[in-house]
Amino acid sequence: MVQATRHQRYMVARFFAVLLFLLVVWVPSVSAEYDLLQQAGRNSTLDALLQHAMRRQLISGAVVQVGNRHGVLYRSAVGRSGFAPDDPLLTVDSVFDVASLTKVYATTPAIVRLMDQGSLSLLDPLSRWFPEFKGSPVTVLHLLTHTSGLHDGLLDRAAPLESAIIRAAAQSGSSAPGTRFQYADINFILLGNLVRRITSMGLDQYCQEQFFQPLDMHLTGFNPQPGHNIAATLGGVSGVLRGIVQDTNARLLGGVAGHAGLFSTADDLGRFSRMVLGGGMLDGKRVLSPQAVSQMIAPYYFRDGRIVRGLGWDRESPYSSAKGTLFSEASFGHTGYSGTSVWIDPDADLYVVLLTTRVNYTDRRSFNRMRSDVATLAAALFADHAQRYLVKLPQTPHP
Repeated sequence: MVQATRHQRYMVARFFAVLLFLLVVWVPSVSAEYDLLQQAGRNSTLDALLQHAMRRQLISGAVVQVGNRHGVLYRSAVGRSGFAPDDPLLTVDSVFDVASLTKVYATTPAIVRLMDQGSLSLLDPLSRWFPEFKGSPVTVLHLLTHTSGLHDGLLDRAAPLESAIIRAAAQSGSSAPGTRFQYADINFILLGNLVRRITSMGLDQYCQEQFFQPLDMHLTGFNPQPGHNIAATLGGVSGVLRGIVQDTNARLLGGVAGHAGLFSTADDLGRFSRMVLGGGMLDGKRVLSPQAVSQMIAPYYFRDGRIVRGLGWDRESPYSSAKGTLFSEASFGHTGYSGTSVWIDPDADLYVVLLTTRVNYTDRRSFNRMRSDVATLAAALFADHAQRYLVKLPQTPHP
């Protein structure tokens, strides 16, 4: 038997990915099937998937963007920016609390840029900047790969940052760093503060000057100003939040933290993703060196290769549902608790950004399945990244 070529295997996978979506979504009833068929005639398959997630009350709305290093291949907004029937509709430039995407769109690139400038190295012990960690073997690499052995807790309201550092330092001798993967926000709370200690700038100011302004990410930042179409999050006892970070510890830290607090749009995150695919450059503006980008996304293996992480970025772990089934082993991404995710594939020259107004926080399996389906369909439909599909974005002036 003649062995199938890579292209043939890809086409078979693409066919079954689309077929799987049709079987999953177009089953509920004859009426629902007819309605979806009508909608599929007007909109894309990805839109139909998101509408299905809305009917299942996983989300009340979503914005999705798919693109490559040259531009946007697809973008769409469905549903509402909040949870009430009369809340405003989402638009493609709606601003979202991106939650843990803060780790990879703010903190990680800031640390990597400082490494590239020689201000620190991966093997530097934390005690170089945090005297509380004197004698601790925890390094910058351990924080970036979530292998420090540190675990999370609610910060003290009276002194949130100080309590985070003191509690982390007290834990640092409890287990040998580098021996196991344990995802924890405290790693990036420390890294966010490390940026301030090295640059004398807050993480928000540093990222604005070094990344967001040069990349024309005009709607990205911490503590957004009211007035724009900001998507809501559910804040537990805090109720519905708009423009206030959902994460409790990030709120205690004033809305600017290394693990959460960033607000952004699909377009802005797409621009940053294109910069990464472009080796640190976008539209002639370089914000990271090619070497820094390569180091940031290089794989680090744990648990006999069952866990694979980049610096900050996820590659293969229990948190990589947004990878789908068609992205390559070289791909990387991240998810956010508020209902956000991104996945980037340099082999396929493709990225997919998903931002949602998440309703269901208990059925994580179904929510992660939706993330996976969005990524799989995006890869199935757009991985050939033909230039004829590029969306011509309007040039809108920014204040």
